[in-house]
Amino acid sequence: MSETMADTAAATRPGRSSGVNHLVLNVRDIEASHRFYTEVLGWEHHGTLDPKRRIMRFYRATPDSHHDLALVQVDDPAQEPPVARWSMAGSRAGINHIAITFPTRDEFLAQLEHLRANGVEFLVRGDHGMTHSVYIADPDGNGIEVLYEVPSEVWEDDVNGALNYFAPLPLDGPESLQDSTEYKVFEPPVG
Repeated sequence: MSETMADTAAATRPGRSSGVNHLVLNVRDIEASHRFYTEVLGWEHHGTLDPKRRIMRFYRATPDSHHDLALVQVDDPAQEPPVARWSMAGSRAGINHIAITFPTRDEFLAQLEHLRANGVEFLVRGDHGMTHSVYIADPDGNGIEVLYEVPSEVWEDDVNGALNYFAPLPLDGPESLQDSTEYKVFEPPVG
């Protein structure tokens, strides 16, 4: 970098974005991914790119968004490596997981029942301190965290403490479809 560019870069600051707008995933089988994101996660398919350009579809979670997710069919699925089992351990570079939030605990619990009824395997289930979550995988092995946020008064005094907290919850049986509202409260750090 030239000295002038370095001086200019040092004099500027990055802007503050308002969040992630959408995610685009390359997929092996757009039909399988379409079924997963619409029938399992309940997103609306509301747009398709002109197939002369590329096989690409657009999805949204709510009607107030132009799209939250797009799926792109890879050119040659046979050349793709086998689907790896998702793990939080991060055994490969790229996106570890995406998180999909449900507005209330009741809607989250209803989604857990829907996932189970559709044969979706729960890979990890837990209380994160600021969310209660289940981790699943889409047809391409991408990690999906399905969650609801616990009340902010639970974690707002010690966000870092909540971020570092994890209590595992059952993956199978009726217990995996239950959720306690006896939230651990994170107190302000001492010192």
